[in-house]
Order: sequence, then structure tokens, then C-alpha cells
Amino acid sequence: MAKPKTRQFQTETKKLLQLMIHSLYSNKEIFLRELISNASDALDKLRFESLQNKKIKFDDLSIKIIVDKENKCIIVRDNGIGMSESELIENIGTIAKSGTSSFLEKLTGNKKKDSQLIGQFGVGFYSSFMVADKVEVLSKSAVDSSSATLWKSDGGESYTLEKSDHSEHGTSIVIKLNKDNEEFIDESRIRFLINKYSEYINFPINVQIGDKDEERVNNNEAIWLKSKRSVKKDEYDEFYKYISHDFNEPLLTIHNKVEGKQEYSNLLYIPKKSPFDIWNRDTPKGLKLYIQRVFIMDDASHFLPLYLRFVKGVVDSNDLPLNVSREILQDHPLVHSIKTALTKRVIDSLRKLKKDDPSQYSEFWNEFGLVLKEGPAEEPSSKDDIAELFIFSSTVNENNQINRSFDDYIASCKSDDKKIFYCIGETYEACANSPHIESLKKANTEVLLLTDRIDEWLMTSLAEYKGYELVNVAKTDVDSEPDTETLNKDSIELIKRIEKVLGADIEKVATSSRLVDSAVRLVISKFEPGIQMRKILESAGQSLPESKPLFEINLKHKLIKKLKSMKGKEFSNFCKFLFDYAVIAEGGSPKDPSKYLRQLDKYLL
Repeated sequence: MAKPKTRQFQTETKKLLQLMIHSLYSNKEIFLRELISNASDALDKLRFESLQNKKIKFDDLSIKIIVDKENKCIIVRDNGIGMSESELIENIGTIAKSGTSSFLEKLTGNKKKDSQLIGQFGVGFYSSFMVADKVEVLSKSAVDSSSATLWKSDGGESYTLEKSDHSEHGTSIVIKLNKDNEEFIDESRIRFLINKYSEYINFPINVQIGDKDEERVNNNEAIWLKSKRSVKKDEYDEFYKYISHDFNEPLLTIHNKVEGKQEYSNLLYIPKKSPFDIWNRDTPKGLKLYIQRVFIMDDASHFLPLYLRFVKGVVDSNDLPLNVSREILQDHPLVHSIKTALTKRVIDSLRKLKKDDPSQYSEFWNEFGLVLKEGPAEEPSSKDDIAELFIFSSTVNENNQINRSFDDYIASCKSDDKKIFYCIGETYEACANSPHIESLKKANTEVLLLTDRIDEWLMTSLAEYKGYELVNVAKTDVDSEPDTETLNKDSIELIKRIEKVLGADIEKVATSSRLVDSAVRLVISKFEPGIQMRKILESAGQSLPESKPLFEINLKHKLIKKLKSMKGKEFSNFCKFLFDYAVIAEGGSPKDPSKYLRQLDKYLL
């Protein structure tokens, strides 16, 4: 047998090895994931090659993990395509194949972040040096007839190559653990890592501890890679509970496999109950990401928009590079394409539930409606599709029943002016009894009643739905302008007297055609934020100029008729009382509540 040959690592490869050994140790356990992934890739390549070359023969393809406790070694073995000596040099030692140069350029100095880059540039093999004193690679090509080659390195300046009489094709990687990483010879640790990262590799992963018989540890098939017809409901439900830690069954299951230019599978779940931390923006969100059945990350947030953050599940791509970073996910065109498709599937599934089972959909809405309302602002191009899922309280419903959609409103609309009216308030009762909707109710015109804290922001961002203008009944319109030509002299004089008293607090006084049972109301400009929007903006630290509303009066109301007969201080006090009365009707508070109550006592006695 010829003597071993010693070769020097390239300069950049030396840098990489030093980083692995001395710096990128925050996530050392991924070395096993990377080696198993490489082994799986070698098995896939052999299977593909055998389709082209009928001379290639192989037995059952598998990956074997041998734990040698006595010698503090871990061996990762596959019977895949293997490598010749020249391929070993090319695949392990050169920049062109390993991507070492690109990897070094991407390093940030953040150890945890940088460790996530391993594998992305084909340098996953080197992660073994994070835990090893010495690494040996024994490989024989299934294609090349040359003998097997043994590669050895301690992570220093060089490596050695020598011929071997090993006769079976495939690759064995022997990792001699250093003293700081002997935890990895623990049987339970090895099993845990395989279950965590490689559970759904599409080949058997067998573990042998010492002299014990080997045992397969990845018994679970990748459920998302099966056909929908072959998976039972209880299997779907159990997998959901496994990935979500939820004791309930899911509300909806969405399972698809896409083939063609892009190949990926997805298994998505919509829960029945909202998690307690759904409003915590620091909570990790997203799907479990697999690439070619290899687990990559738990919370890949780039495959669904934030307004669908309640969706749980798995996406498995055949086309993304292994171990992609979050930064690459953000910009990768394939990720954008998958995100668009998954978003559509979720929306379509919810639309179908809304149509087929309104009762169950109402339960979903009670849990997640507020989150879904973030959608139109996040994805303006899809706002009508998202808004189609919204349901509301309405003047045509009783007892705050929330089941009225925009499409329901349009279907029953009797007017041709293409408007959808809505009223915003703190409570259902405040909306249902608002002075703003009195004339609309009298005319049997439907009004949607909105009480969620983001409803004004939502409706402002929507602006219209399928060609119908969304109209806030509390804001100015043509009916708010005083018709001085039809007012008599006394009414015009009354308006001037009220404006003189309330001048600092209002824009002007107008007579109203909208008030039926109420004496007054406050109306703000179409372009000004209402009370709800003001609270959101002010809580975000924005300072807003004080709003001056239009003060509308109902000339037919007995309180306004009473006001006409008053003079002097009595007139001024009653004007201010009516203004506070209107503020309260809007869900606000008088500037001087005590004074208002004293006035109220006086007028009631």
C-alpha cells in the first residue's frame, strides 16, 4: 500500500477551520444534522445515477450512526454514491466546491448568527470540526472503479490521503470528539438530535450504540409528503398537536403537494383557539421549514404574511439551498412565490369555511378576526380578498350578532349610490344608539356597527370594497352643510348665537338632516382622524392638533326649541351642556365632568 500523501489546505479553508474550531460554537449540535443531510444527498445521487447507469447496483439505501463510547467517536455512514480521491479533494478542500470564500464574506461576527450560515455555502462538512479533535473520511465511489480513499485531518494546516482496500461504495465519516464535546456520545442526546433535525429524512437512519444491535430511529414518515388520500384525520390531528403543543384538534387542515417548475409540499393548520402570546411581537412566528426533508428552522416567518401568524404547519422545498439564512429567505424569489401560493390557500380555505359552516366560522372570527383585520394594510394588493372574510355586527342583526359581511351588505343594498355605511363606537350599544345613524335606520338603510380598536384604521386603509365606498357616518358629507336658503331668520340667528358661545371648540354650526331622535351631534372632517384613530396615533407617540368638529343641531328637537327661548348666561350654559352631551355620545368625556353633572341635575329638576 502506498504511503499517505500530505496536502496543504488552501488559505481560506484554513481560516474556515479555525473559525469552526474556535469561534462558531454556539450551535455545535448542527454538525450531526449537516452530516446526515450530506449522507442523504449521497443516497439521492446514487438513486438518480442508477437510472442512467444500469451497471450500478445497490442494496437498501440507509444512513447508519455508530456511537463508539470507548473511543469517544461518532461515525456517520452511508451506502450512497461515494467519492473518488479527486472528488474528495474537490468537494472538501477547494473553494470552488465548498463555497468557503463566499461563506467568509458573509460572516458578521455574531457567533450565533454566523453558525446559521453553515451548510448554506456547502461548508456543512466542516461543522464536524466544532466538536472534533480529528476527522476521518473513508469513501469509495459507486461510479469510479478506483479504490477507496481515506482522508484525515486534525483541523490544522494540512490533511492526508491514502488508499484503502475498503470495497463497499459510500462514505463513512469518523469524528473523534474532543473533551469539551463528549456529551454527544450519550445515546439519548443522539436520538434527540436525530428526531429534532432529521426525523423526516426519506431514508432509514439507524443507530448502533457500542455492541448493541442497530435500531432505526426515524420511524415516522413525512406526513406532508404523503398523498392526502393516504392520511387519516387522526394522523393529521396528532401531527398538529405534535408541532403546535396544542391539546385541541385543529379547525382546518390544508395539505398540498406542488410539482413542476417548483417542487414543494405544505401541511398547514388553522387552530381553534388563539395562543395567549399572539399579540406579543417578540414571540417567534412562522412555519417549520424543511428542505429536501431536512429540518432547517422552527419559525420561518417568510412563508406567510404577519396577519396569518396564527397558522401552524410545515413547508418542505426541494429547490431552496440547504440551511438558508433568514436574510436569504427574505429576498429569495422562490420564497416569495411559495408565500403567495400558501396565502391564497389559507384565504380560500377560510372563504370556504365561511360559506359552508357559518357557525364554525363565527368561532374562528371571535378568535382571530382582529388579527385578520391587519391584512388590508399589510397587503393592499389583496385587500378585497382579505376583506371578503370580514364579518360585522349590523343594524339588520339583533343582540350584537356578528355575521354580516360586505358581500351580504351589497346583496341587500337597495340604493344605487354604491356606499357601505359604518359606525364606530366603544361598544355595540353605543353604535346601535348613535345619533349618527338615526336617519339611516329610519330609511331602513343598513349600517355596519364596528367596535374593535383598529376598526377606524382598518376602514380608512380599505377606503372601498369592490367598487363600494366605505362611508363613516360620523364624518362630514353633503348633508352636513347648512341650507341657509330654506332656513328662516330665527334659525339663522340661532346658529350665529351658538357659534359665538362655542366658537373656540367647534368649526361651525350646521342644521342636520340626519338627526331624528337626538338634539345634536358632532361631525368631524372626512380627512380627520376620529376618536379611535386618535387614541392609536397618540399611543404611538404622535402629537395631533386639536380637532374642531362641526356641531350639528336638530331644529325639530324640543331641546333646541327650548334653547331658542333662552338668553344671556342661561343660553351660554345650555349650549355648553349640549356640546358636552354630544361629546359623551361620541364616547368622549367632557372637559369638566363635575360641571356637566351639576348642569344635568339642574335641568332634570
